[in-house]
Amino acid sequence: MRKKGLYLLLLALVTALLLTGCGEQTGKQEGKGTGKVGEQVNYKIIGIDPGAGLMKATDKALQEYELKDWELVEGSSAAMTAALKKAYDKKEPIIVTGWTPHWMFAKFDLKYLKDPKGIFGEAEAIHTVVRKGLKNDQPSAYAFLDKFYWEPSDMESVMMAVAEGKEPARAAAEWVAKNEAKVAKWVEGIKPVNNKKITLAYVAWDSEIASTYVVANVLEQKLGYQVELSQVEAGPMWAGVAGGDVDGMVAAWLPTTHADYYKKFEGKFEDLGPNLEGTKLGLVVPKYMEIDSIEDLK
Repeated sequence: MRKKGLYLLLLALVTALLLTGCGEQTGKQEGKGTGKVGEQVNYKIIGIDPGAGLMKATDKALQEYELKDWELVEGSSAAMTAALKKAYDKKEPIIVTGWTPHWMFAKFDLKYLKDPKGIFGEAEAIHTVVRKGLKNDQPSAYAFLDKFYWEPSDMESVMMAVAEGKEPARAAAEWVAKNEAKVAKWVEGIKPVNNKKITLAYVAWDSEIASTYVVANVLEQKLGYQVELSQVEAGPMWAGVAGGDVDGMVAAWLPTTHADYYKKFEGKFEDLGPNLEGTKLGLVVPKYMEIDSIEDLK
């Protein structure tokens, strides 16, 4: 009986030690700055379309923070948010390229990873850019585009409606109907036209879909224009406006995201200034992940 008692005591001690070791290992895997977060996400950062300035900034961040084992996965805005939702629903770790305004911050509890090296820059603004000569050719459209300005909360409400399943045109129309006072200021004193055609380009970011469809709705319903929308990548969008094939866009992220395009086509377009201010770019994770900075990815 004494031997059996000693055996049971020894077994209990061994089990306790094993459990303690496992607990410590789990804590290390979930802790901050341990390097294990890479294993949890297979050393992958889920990105968007390869031509985006956000992707270029992320590539630079991987170099500057010496994250040699990490891979930036190219895709699209829709693919990124789908991956985020899938991981979030299961409370799994994930790192994505993100920006504000975006509906995902209203739907999910997220945070930006700190960027001590300042790779992603300070807050940006979204500008309205039009082709040369638009003021003379289409004075009413030019006047409205020059006045167009809204808040991040406005944009996010349209984005959320689209994310919940509404067609962009319908979401935009409903927002315009609910914000008549703001829209009235945009078109105040502007003479309507009789079914003139105007073309707007945009990139397939949720934010730019929201703003472009709202602008298109106002041009059509309040000012009498026939609007043609052209969804393209960032490079063709800028080239289209600079070359005069497109009348304008409300999707120019400056001074960082679209800096290369701005410099490349400078002098061939007219910058009407910000239509929205207070944007942000960076790497985004769910708040349940115990990580706070890009440096924690090492």
